[in-house]
Amino acid sequence: MPSASPHTMPRALGTLSQQPRVQRFLASAVAEGRLSHAYLFVGAPGSGMLEAAYAVAQCVVCPNGGDADCDECIRIAHRTHPDVRYLKPESATGYLVSQVRDLIADVPLAPVRAKSKVYIVDSAGLLRGAAANALLKTIEEPPEGVMFILIARSVASVLPTIASRCQQIPFTIALPDAAEKAVELACGITGVDARVALSVAQTPERAVEFLSSPARREVRRCVVRAVSGLARDDSWDVLVAAKEIVEAVRAPLADIKSAQEAALGERADYLASSAMKQIEEANKRELTARERSGMIEALAAAESLLRDVLLRCEGVPARIVNEDVADVVDRIAAASSTEGVVRALDAVASASSDLAHNVTPQLTIEVMLLSVKEALACPPSSR
Repeated sequence: MPSASPHTMPRALGTLSQQPRVQRFLASAVAEGRLSHAYLFVGAPGSGMLEAAYAVAQCVVCPNGGDADCDECIRIAHRTHPDVRYLKPESATGYLVSQVRDLIADVPLAPVRAKSKVYIVDSAGLLRGAAANALLKTIEEPPEGVMFILIARSVASVLPTIASRCQQIPFTIALPDAAEKAVELACGITGVDARVALSVAQTPERAVEFLSSPARREVRRCVVRAVSGLARDDSWDVLVAAKEIVEAVRAPLADIKSAQEAALGERADYLASSAMKQIEEANKRELTARERSGMIEALAAAESLLRDVLLRCEGVPARIVNEDVADVVDRIAAASSTEGVVRALDAVASASSDLAHNVTPQLTIEVMLLSVKEALACPPSSR
């Protein structure tokens, strides 16, 4: 695996500015050529573990040790590099044995573009039973040039036999003010935009990506419009608004799908049918993951808006996040009650759970908006 000079910080690791201890540790490992073959990143959601995993993958796959500018790094940043695979549970109860078997079968294969391969295993706490046992030996003794990065909430959530074979790196949640400042500096924007981006994307790194994506910002605008109009909309209008949100989430995926098909077409002449099928399945998984990520951001935008409404209902003098749509927040709050807004927030939480249990995005958003509409219709209590 490539190494970096001990006097330089790989640019790819610059995204870990909110995790300085982790950043220094990984930079030292890259510089000294002592990256582990298996890492376990542990921490709460929003601590930037997935971004860190892709940053490490850039340092491993990039021929220049993680310059963040080459074609390899750009592909990794866009989640389209064939030698950096992302896995998440395909069942509501955890990883399927077939998923792990496919992974194990892929590990010995030569890289497609680079000299190394990286497997990012999200929600590693859901590796259980036969699936975990199947992966155990591969993690312990992977082929040369193969790295595993497991991500979990805590070490305790991961089977001890797996955790003991990985180098463990704890992540902490960045303080809100520090995260906001990091986004402002990265994008040259005002605090309002940074706070909105963080409320939707959760981490500074994702917030910067959100602000640079007109398509993702449009999803947030669709959500604000939908929630803003619930009081006057009938059920049909709500269903139309839900469709607009889902279509906005899916809009950028068309270009990604076209790029995938073009890349696959270029390899069709020299790839075996089994390899073609594997790539097609990986492409489908990537599109599904991107759609789910977009839906999660849509729900986060709804939650952020409703939390601001709750502050207004309670008369809390704190600064709201969505200051750019303060008129919407005030209007909803004036016609709602604390109890109603709390129930509306519960509806958003239920939508997140439905999405995690593979309920279709369209149905998830429809049910959520109708439930929020019903909750907010509760007349204001005396305040």
